[in-house]
Amino acid sequence: MDEHTFIENFSNQEWPSKTYLCYKVERLDGNATIPLDGYQGFVRNKGFDQLEEPRHAEFYFLEQIRSWNLDKNQRYRLTCFISWSPCYTCAQNLTTFLKENRHISLHIFASRVYTRDCFGCHQSGLCALQAAGARITIMTFEDFERCWETFVDHQGKPFQPWEGLEVKSQEFCEELQAILTVRVPPDQQKANASEETVFLK
Repeated sequence: MDEHTFIENFSNQEWPSKTYLCYKVERLDGNATIPLDGYQGFVRNKGFDQLEEPRHAEFYFLEQIRSWNLDKNQRYRLTCFISWSPCYTCAQNLTTFLKENRHISLHIFASRVYTRDCFGCHQSGLCALQAAGARITIMTFEDFERCWETFVDHQGKPFQPWEGLEVKSQEFCEELQAILTVRVPPDQQKANASEETVFLK
């Protein structure tokens, strides 16, 4: 992606209406990780301002993964850098995917915490995703820099942090940790799911 798109959507000081998800796949061989050529890129959500049916970025990400038909006899690690943490529905879809594909692990680095699901649905969704084995963390300076170097057409320019990056990152980190330590009762999770309002992000 270009520099402007990265800064506009990944800056944790901003609140864009779009979601970008950068991904890469590595094959695990003992303690070694082997990057897979052609299994790296980024997707974004499609909104009401476009001709396609509205879909979140995670929908296209899962579509992409399933199209690869990764060998079930090998182990893989998916690393994602995402501008918003998954909403309840996307977290549930990712949870289902991980349960169906035990040979794949997932680490999500999020720039911000998405909280627009009603009745705290995002909390139970993220907790379920973590329980399925996913690692979910907030992006630090090092993570923004790694995302910049890997996915941005930066023309050799080093990553320049914006003012307040580390302070905001710490705030989101504390917010996410508070969410992931919440234990939502199963009956409340079902109630949340039945009353969920879908927001475009």
